[in-house]
Amino acid sequence: MDRTVYFADKAVVFTEKTPGGGWYALMPADEKDLSPAKVAKILETHNCVAVITSDPQRTFETFASGFALVEAAGGVVLNGRGEWLMSGRNGRWDLPKGHVEPAETTETAAVREIAEETGVSADIVRPLCRTLHAYYFAKTGRWELKRTHWYELRAVSAGKLVPQTEEGIERVAWCLPAEVDANLQNAFPTIRRVAEAMRR
Repeated sequence: MDRTVYFADKAVVFTEKTPGGGWYALMPADEKDLSPAKVAKILETHNCVAVITSDPQRTFETFASGFALVEAAGGVVLNGRGEWLMSGRNGRWDLPKGHVEPAETTETAAVREIAEETGVSADIVRPLCRTLHAYYFAKTGRWELKRTHWYELRAVSAGKLVPQTEEGIERVAWCLPAEVDANLQNAFPTIRRVAEAMRR
C-alpha cells in the first residue's frame, strides 16, 4: 500500500511504481540512507517525490523511524444547515485538530480539541482518514511525524464561536459548501485530502 507524507505543501509517496505527472523519482540503493534531512533537501527543488521501492510499507517504516511520532486528532464538524466548521491560522484555512493526550483515545481528543479551538461541542459520526505531516521542530531540535486521525462530527451546541487565539487561531467560521471549496484552495494538502474523504 502506498504511503504519502506531506512536508507542508509538498509530498513524498512511497510506492512500487512512478506516479504519472511531475513526480521526482527516487530509488534508494539503501533505504537506511533515506533520512528526513535528505528528503527535505530534495524537496527544496521538487514539489513531489516518489520513493520507488519493492516494499513501500517497509521503506516507509524505516524512514518513519527517523522521526518522533506525534499523534493528533481532529475533524470536519457539520451543523444542521450542512455548513463546515473551519478555522484560520497564519493566513490559511484549516480544520480544528490537536495533539492526543496520554491515555486519551483519538475520538476523545478530536472532540476535546474541537471544543478548545472553536468553542463548539460535537459528537463523532464516523472516521474519515489519517494523514501524515512531517516537519522539523526547532524547539526540540528533532524531526516530528504527525499522524492525524480525522473524523466527521455533528455539532451539538449552537453557541458563540471562540477561536483559541493562544494557539494561533485567528478566526473560526461556519462555511457553506461553496465557501469550503474556495477555502480549500488556500489550505494545506492534508486538509484537501480530508475533504476528499468526507465527500466519498
